[in-house]
Amino acid sequence: MALAETLTAVGTAVLARNGGLPLGSHLFPVWPGASFAATALPVRCAPGDNLAIHVAVAQAPSGGALVVDVAGEAEYGYLDEILAVAARMRDIAGIVLDGCVRDIGAIARTGLPVFSAGVAVREPGHDAGGAVGREVHLTGDRGPTPVRRGDWLVADDDGVVCLPRGRVAGIVADAVESASHDRRLLDALISGKSTLDLLNLDPTRVAGWQGAGVGADRSAERAG
Repeated sequence: MALAETLTAVGTAVLARNGGLPLGSHLFPVWPGASFAATALPVRCAPGDNLAIHVAVAQAPSGGALVVDVAGEAEYGYLDEILAVAARMRDIAGIVLDGCVRDIGAIARTGLPVFSAGVAVREPGHDAGGAVGREVHLTGDRGPTPVRRGDWLVADDDGVVCLPRGRVAGIVADAVESASHDRRLLDALISGKSTLDLLNLDPTRVAGWQGAGVGADRSAERAG
């Protein structure tokens, strides 16, 4: 899907700078380099129980992603190798879980992008209910962040960002322009420019600034 490819190429850091909603900084990829962009299917587990994840995996649309609220009871391994394999077989793009997982080596071997708050060996129950498809709230950088069915989730090594449905086009347009601007800055830096000049920063506000000659001297050293 072209939009998913654009979102993963732009990345979460740029999206967050342009209106994407960062989810908690406690969420990390289970394996390095994991990434995905997909529409969200919200899942709410009963505390200490993962029946709702089993139900969501069984009925999730191909190419979608699960975003799982564990009702504040994080210290269970809500996702394991069995569920990861099941999700891969259903062509689920990724899973974001505001709680812990287990079998992380096996999850990595499946290639399923999983983002979680940690690792816990404690096994959850499978019979306490929960909900699938209803709005959930995950910890964000400014408090609880709502995630609804059809919102876009983008996840990579920098974290997880939610793009609310209805705002996706505007966020993407701004993010693509922002990424292009970053590329121009990087090209200028490689050519020898200073971040102070490129970003119009005032170095005199920092104690110990030694004057413009420092940057000029370094440029001369590179040229020599």
